[in-house]
Amino acid sequence: MEIPTIIIPPVETITTISIPLPTGNVPFYKPLVIPPSDLQRPEGTEPEVKEADTGLRKIDIPILDIKVPLPENEILITASTTAVVSVAATLTATAAFKWVVTAMKPILKTTWKKLSNRRKG
Repeated sequence: MEIPTIIIPPVETITTISIPLPTGNVPFYKPLVIPPSDLQRPEGTEPEVKEADTGLRKIDIPILDIKVPLPENEILITASTTAVVSVAATLTATAAFKWVVTAMKPILKTTWKKLSNRRKG
C-alpha cells in the first residue's frame, strides 16, 4: 500500500508596499482685531458725521420745523401698484364668488331634493 504525499510548492516572498500616512488640511481663520473697550478719540479732534443714504428724501414742514421722510418715486410707484392690484383682485374674486353662489343655489337645492326623494322612495 502506497501512502499519498502532498508536494507543497516553495514559498515566495511578497514585497510589502509602503503606504504613506494620511495628512489633513487643518482649517484656520484670520483672527479678528477687537479694539479695547476704553478706546477714546484723541483730544482736539472732532467726530466725522456721515448721514447714511437710506433711499429716503426728507421734506421740511415749515410750520412744525420737522423733517418727514419720503421714499423714492420707484418705491412709491411699486407700493401703490401692488395695493391697487391686490384690492382689484380681492373685489373681483368676491363678486365672482357671490355670483357663483347665487347661480348654483337653485341647482343644488333641486339636486338635493331629487336625491332625498330617491332615498325615501
